[in-house]
Amino acid sequence: MSQRIALVEDEPLIRDNYRESLQRQGYRVDAYADRAAALAGCALNPPQLAIIDIGLGDEPEGGFDLCRELRAGDAALPIIFLTARDSELDAICALRLGADDYLVKGISLAHLSARVAALLRRVAALREPPQASQRLQRGALTLDLDRLDASWRGQPLGLTLTEFWVVHALARHPGHVKSREQLMQAANAVMDEASVSSLVKRTRRKFLALDQGFAAIQTAYGMGYRWRADEPAGDHHGDHDGERGGHNRDAGQ
Repeated sequence: MSQRIALVEDEPLIRDNYRESLQRQGYRVDAYADRAAALAGCALNPPQLAIIDIGLGDEPEGGFDLCRELRAGDAALPIIFLTARDSELDAICALRLGADDYLVKGISLAHLSARVAALLRRVAALREPPQASQRLQRGALTLDLDRLDASWRGQPLGLTLTEFWVVHALARHPGHVKSREQLMQAANAVMDEASVSSLVKRTRRKFLALDQGFAAIQTAYGMGYRWRADEPAGDHHGDHDGERGGHNRDAGQ
């Protein structure tokens, strides 16, 4: 049986475009124009994944409320925000509410389909009995490439898919500088340079929340980022772009 996706988008043309594209991929798509209709529809026909816009009709923050309500009803439901609002504050708010990914409109339909498939695959893998999986180990970092899961010192990082592939691109070849464009390609995302910088900062904060001495993601000013090849676990020195120091040296890079 094909998997069901709830698509919540108040613009009819955009909603129809995404729905038709996902249906061509073999998904059953229930499309909703507002929060109330989505809540009622998801209660009647529970989806395996939800794609939500932030602004829904006369509710500028309706998508945030919907995310909170859906997450309360199903803690494991994959939720993707797909919105025109390219704001770090909005992205942080969405992720704190439990969203699994935050995408800005303009991403290609092929990229959206890849994100959907990857999230569904991650959920399926997490539900399977534990077994040997393909892993990348870099010191205290463990990346499970089957479950698309990341941990630091054995503690889950809660990375979004975009963040996971950025960390993977950096950690795969320690010491090698990856440009922002290369990181976008690795994450299969369409972002400007400022958005990539914000993404890296958000990712760093997740490591720092578990380990205040985290310094493995290093900025190569004017070039990009690298995973420090000589980074010992728990090193309390290094370049954090001022994330703990009160100033942002990454501005303009």
